[in-house]
Amino acid sequence: MAQQIVMPKQGNSVESCILVEWKKKVGEEISIGDILCSAETDKSTIDVESTAEGTVLTLLFAEGDEIPVMVPIAVVGEKGEQVDAALLEAAPSITDENKESVASVSLPAEPQPTIQQAATVSFIGAKISPRAKKLAAEQGIPVQALQPTGPKNRIIERDVRNAMGQPLSPAAKDAALAGNILPPLVGSGIGGRVLSSDLNFTKADVPASVATTAVPQETTNAPFPGPITTIPVKGIRKVTAKRMMESMHGTCQLTLNAFADARAMKKLRSAFKASSEDLNLNGITLNDLVLFALSRTLPQFPAFNAHFMGDSILRFEQVHIGMATDTPRGLLVPVIRNADKLTLSGISDEAKRLALKCKDGSATTDDLTGSTITVSNVGSFGIESFTPVLNKPEVAILGVGCISLKAVEGKSGEVEFIPHIGLSLTMDHQAVDGADAARFLKKLMDNIASIDILLAK
Repeated sequence: MAQQIVMPKQGNSVESCILVEWKKKVGEEISIGDILCSAETDKSTIDVESTAEGTVLTLLFAEGDEIPVMVPIAVVGEKGEQVDAALLEAAPSITDENKESVASVSLPAEPQPTIQQAATVSFIGAKISPRAKKLAAEQGIPVQALQPTGPKNRIIERDVRNAMGQPLSPAAKDAALAGNILPPLVGSGIGGRVLSSDLNFTKADVPASVATTAVPQETTNAPFPGPITTIPVKGIRKVTAKRMMESMHGTCQLTLNAFADARAMKKLRSAFKASSEDLNLNGITLNDLVLFALSRTLPQFPAFNAHFMGDSILRFEQVHIGMATDTPRGLLVPVIRNADKLTLSGISDEAKRLALKCKDGSATTDDLTGSTITVSNVGSFGIESFTPVLNKPEVAILGVGCISLKAVEGKSGEVEFIPHIGLSLTMDHQAVDGADAARFLKKLMDNIASIDILLAK
């Protein structure tokens, strides 16, 4: 008897996965526990195991598709068995032709409308999930103009996001919702912002109850000289892009830049490198020292070891530091748990362990969730200060720059050039005030400047 294999759930925060590669083809034999495909979440790459034994009768999605968790992705049964159409209903990308033949991977979903094309919609009365309904209202997307792809013809959050483009002005949002107009992906405002004037459209020959998308005035683009490479935005890059945009639009970000005296840090680092290997201190880095200083400073400023949830703020007793890590697959943020309870060498060992797991692709969802504050270090590239983007729903993120010489007036009035490390603190002004952020950053600077004394406590 044919059985469905579903995309497994990967923690409470993962709603969908991107199918990276099928490991089995239609017609191949498969056993329980065999790897059916690999998939990518915003956290890590996972192998999806078969929960059934037999022959792969059909694959319901194509490589590169974004698939909601707990949705069927394949059907396994006896060789030559006819698949009941009911087993295919939950897969939005499967076509009628696929349902009849059950012979190949489903065709990719139809492209979403662009700024040059109009979309006529006929899904009147379709059911919509609460999350999708809330997001549609926030973004000015009329639900009547959405094409449902969820189970049983239901509009889900993904359908709303597929219709989203650049942000709408308040007037454009009100007009789009009032007129059931699907806004263009890009408008004529600054940065592509959609204005109310972009919502002019030509009525199509469809019933009045059916909405049509806005069709802005025709635009022409001059051809670019030379060859062009088109790179699809998918996987970790796609998720990162979406989250960065959501962070910028959903928070009130303010960045404070400062420099901390790095003489004690450099002296300690040199001593650690020259120490006996038996002490296991040779590998401690300047970044490890910053992480240690942050872990000891945060408990004195609990407002920054927190999550802003909109109508509430969650403050955490333990410090769980997210560590922005550059990998071949994109940016990942593994979490050093209970950093305030770890020694300096413990923080150093954990940071190296997590970074290695991110780079070799073995990091799990647990490794990449639960941070209460994030650190992003670009000092190795010679950057002194920058504006790190908040890792929602965290209240703060610390950017770490390089060490450079700064002119400082000495006690006798003479000018000295002293090494300083750059620090950039971005905070959500909805949750904390600028003066509090300044006090927190000043205390962190003092702790870094006297890191040798901090270690003795």
